[in-house]
Amino acid sequence: MKADAVIVSAGKGHRFMEGKKKQFHFLEGKPILAHTLDKFETCPLIRSILLVVGQEDMDYCLKEVVEKFEFKKISQIVPGGKRRQESVKNGIDALPRDVEVVAIHDGVRPFVTKAMIEDSIQSAVRYGAVVLAMPVKETIKMSNPDGTVLKTLDRESLWQIQTPQTFQVNIIKEAYYRATKDAFVGTDDASLVERLGVTVHILPGSYTNIKITTPEDLLLANLFLKMDTLTKQGQAGGRKNR
Repeated sequence: MKADAVIVSAGKGHRFMEGKKKQFHFLEGKPILAHTLDKFETCPLIRSILLVVGQEDMDYCLKEVVEKFEFKKISQIVPGGKRRQESVKNGIDALPRDVEVVAIHDGVRPFVTKAMIEDSIQSAVRYGAVVLAMPVKETIKMSNPDGTVLKTLDRESLWQIQTPQTFQVNIIKEAYYRATKDAFVGTDDASLVERLGVTVHILPGSYTNIKITTPEDLLLANLFLKMDTLTKQGQAGGRKNR
C-alpha cells in the first residue's frame, strides 16, 4: 500500500495575531507547521509528503521549515490557491501516479498523533473514505436570519470534524473533478466525496487535535505541550524507579 500525505498550509491567518502567519508562528521553539510535519515524517505508513503553502511563502517555507528542521519525506512544495479547496486540489494533482491512499491534513493541527494517521490510512484502505471526529459537547442551535432560534439540534448525532481526512486516491480525485466541474465549494474534503454517494466513515479523533486559528488556540496549544512534557517526564521517572 502506497500512502502519501497532503499537508495544507496556505492560509492567510486573518483571524490570528498580526505579524507571522499562524503556520509559521513559533510554538516551543519551532513553527507550528514543523510540529505538524514531525508527526507525518515519523509515521512509517507515510511514504512522502506534499506540502501546500502560499505562493509567496514557498521560499521561506523551504529554508526556514523544510531545510532547517531536516524533513526528508517532503517530496514537493506546491503553491496554494485562493481557497482551501483549491489548495488541496493543487496538492492532489501533484501526487505521484502510483499513490493509492492520500491523507489530507491541516498544517495548523500539530497535535495529531501517529496512531490517528495510521488508523486513518488503514481504515481508508478498508472503507474508501474516512474522517477523524469527536462528539459535539455543547448544545447547538440553528438560527433564523434575524438571529432568533429556529430549533435546537440533536447533539447525539452531531460530530466535530477534524483532519486527517483520508481517502483512496481514485475517490478523492473523482470528488474534486466533479466539484470543479459543478463549481461546488464544500466546507471540507469529505463533503465533496459525499456528493458522489460514497459513504464516509467516522474515526475517533481527540479533543486535543485542535486547529490553531485564534490567539486563544495558541494558549491552549502551549498548555497541551506542557502537559505532554510533564507526562513524558513522569513516564521516564517511573522507568528509572523500577
